[in-house]
Amino acid sequence: MNYQSLAAVHQAINDGKISCLDVVNFHLTEIDKHPDYNIFLEVFYGEARQRATLIDEKMKRGNAGKLAGMVVALKDNICYKDHKVSASSKILDGFESLFSATVVERLLAEDAIIIGRTNCDEFAMGSGNENSAFGPVKNPLNPRTVPGGSSGGSAAAVAANMCQIALGSDTGGSIRQPASFTGTVGLKPTYGRVSRHGLIAYASSFDIIGPIAKSVEDAALIMEVISGSDSYDSTCTKREVGKYSLALENNTIKRIAYIKEAIDSPGLDPEVATQFNNKLESLRKAGYTVEAIEFPYLDFLVPIYYLLTTAEASSNLARFDGIHFGYRSPNAKDLESTYKLSRTEGFGLEVQRRIMLGTFVLSSGYYDAYFAKAQRARRFIRDKTLAFFQDYDVILSPTSPHTAFELGQEYQDPTVMYLEDIFTVQANIAGIPAISLPLGTHSNGLPTGIQVMANRFEEEKLLAFSYALMNN
Repeated sequence: MNYQSLAAVHQAINDGKISCLDVVNFHLTEIDKHPDYNIFLEVFYGEARQRATLIDEKMKRGNAGKLAGMVVALKDNICYKDHKVSASSKILDGFESLFSATVVERLLAEDAIIIGRTNCDEFAMGSGNENSAFGPVKNPLNPRTVPGGSSGGSAAAVAANMCQIALGSDTGGSIRQPASFTGTVGLKPTYGRVSRHGLIAYASSFDIIGPIAKSVEDAALIMEVISGSDSYDSTCTKREVGKYSLALENNTIKRIAYIKEAIDSPGLDPEVATQFNNKLESLRKAGYTVEAIEFPYLDFLVPIYYLLTTAEASSNLARFDGIHFGYRSPNAKDLESTYKLSRTEGFGLEVQRRIMLGTFVLSSGYYDAYFAKAQRARRFIRDKTLAFFQDYDVILSPTSPHTAFELGQEYQDPTVMYLEDIFTVQANIAGIPAISLPLGTHSNGLPTGIQVMANRFEEEKLLAFSYALMNN
């Protein structure tokens, strides 16, 4: 029952071969096969089956929503009313949300079935899904390796057939890098295209919710449902949402750029580079104009990103204090020790590290030297990136410099892991949409990914080109 798209599921249901309940039971069986992968923090067994039964009845009556039969997993930083949400952190262990995220409400309104919440890096901070308070996630393609982060549980769930699609969040590559590591399709929308209401914030001016799927078709369909203005999120655009799923055959892309410095990067795996260059050559043969562009700022992207995101994290995570909700240290004796011990014991080391760095760059005497300068640099990178789209339709690069790395690697310098985002953070800094598509298979047996970036709010063009790329 390994269907590659919702359209295939609907065809099988209409032919009488399966039901929504059969689909849910298949995915629940796959989940139960591999508890050792640590992909799900909670599975909604009874609720998913009950909802599937109701949707089967709606489909018989002909009044089901466009996502009927779609089994969806939620990253554990997306709120679902009366369900637990923890951002994979001890400090929120046991907390139940009082409301649903806008994206969740929109999924449910179209009869999607939510099967559970997936493990992730704590507060979405990480590139390997090893920073979770509930243990690391294993890559189902090779359990000795990571699935990527921070949305590693969501990507692993899709790759392991534990759901058809999963929602993740992307602050600097947290949807696309796991998609690359697991051979799935991961889309980061334009900032403001999808409401952030109900997403537990890491860095509010970077965070965005997006889908991880098996196919471009399903990613396009989900984007139609979750996109659009929201009165709860003032950063959400009021621009009309395109008919993404109906425009997949309308590929209008002609001019393609690729970042020369990315291909020349000393950290790029030679096989990834070869596969990427082969794809460029096949695009040229298919009639596209493919040209290199110079972007000599690649090495500045990660420092800009981490200065700004840690500053925002320092502010956003101040609310988790042991007083309002979540974990409170049993060793606290007074107000001051409650704050200190609850946060020290409740936050993991990586979250603590980023809070401290963010607090430093925002502190008196350093604000202008670091945070303000990084903001100016961000605007510079944004303008330089958007200028490319005057001459080109899309920009290509590898998604990640390499395939999934082994679990448990230790680094003397923890900031080495930050370089995992070197190809992906540009899209977040510029606020543009980007997608990771399966590029090929490395000699080590693991998948590689290709990233496609487009101009702001050009998801329709991006998805149509991606569909053509995947089907040619």
